[in-house]
Amino acid sequence: MNANEHARFQALHQRYLTELTLRGKSPKTIDLYTRCLRQVCDYFETCPDQLSTDQLQQYFMHLVEHRSWSLVKIARNALQSFYQYVLGKPWEYVLIVKAPKVQTLQDVLSLKEVERLISRTRKLSYQVYFLTTYSLGLRLSESLNLIIADVDSHRGCMCAVARARRIASCLYR
Repeated sequence: MNANEHARFQALHQRYLTELTLRGKSPKTIDLYTRCLRQVCDYFETCPDQLSTDQLQQYFMHLVEHRSWSLVKIARNALQSFYQYVLGKPWEYVLIVKAPKVQTLQDVLSLKEVERLISRTRKLSYQVYFLTTYSLGLRLSESLNLIIADVDSHRGCMCAVARARRIASCLYR
């Protein structure tokens, strides 16, 4: 950056610090956001108000390839707030970068783990509870709301009506 651009960057940087402080951001957030702003300026060697959408897309592609998604999201939020608070411009960050959705699989206990859990439980009533929960394939919320009337002891299963009622009660809390 030349002297004029550096002076303009310093003025924008100071306005950004002021805006973040007045909006109640924590000192750590202010530090992270201003660091992200400096990094994008250093990457292109220009003032951030001169960046095009293509340049921002190129910068975020670089971040996605070399950094973690948490840093990409911090940089996205930092630049979005800079555009919004300091420049007064809308910034369509969704069009530039969006983190992928991660679906995690539920933990499923093996048969040996369930057997060990039940065998190490001292109270018989807890053993019955764990065995019932596992054998009926109940979700945690269903098993926590389980009552005696929900179990059909003759067939050794949970009543369909009771199971549906339990699922609905867990969803609408």
